Amino acid sequence: MKRTLFACLIAVGLSSAALADGGDAKAGKKLFKRCSACHVYDKDKNKVGPHLVDIVGRKFGAAEKFKYSKALLKMAEEGLVWDKDNLDKYLTKPKDFIKRGKMIFRGLKRKKDRDNLIAFLEAEAKKAD
Repeated sequence: MKRTLFACLIAVGLSSAALADGGDAKAGKKLFKRCSACHVYDKDKNKVGPHLVDIVGRKFGAAEKFKYSKALLKMAEEGLVWDKDNLDKYLTKPKDFIKRGKMIFRGLKRKKDRDNLIAFLEAEAKKAD
């Protein structure tokens, strides 16, 4: 009985550590459908928004041939990078993160959704490597 309880506790601990460490890329792929009208994640091709290939770790304003807002370009001059923290803040409410930015998407309220979407974008980058 004690061994079974111990094994269950370890399994729960490992699964919550995995979730805390990132998100569910498969669930993030489903969420990306909301983004696909304006963005692609698998080609260096801009649409209404810039492509998101290798977005995690990429410098702000780095997608070639995309006309960014002045506000985003100013942040790019500061050397900001799309790390997980900045992506999370941006995806929460883009207009709050980049004042006068072009993004019309209102954001993802649920932290779990943001984590899943970021995990998906990160997983796609690893596939390409």
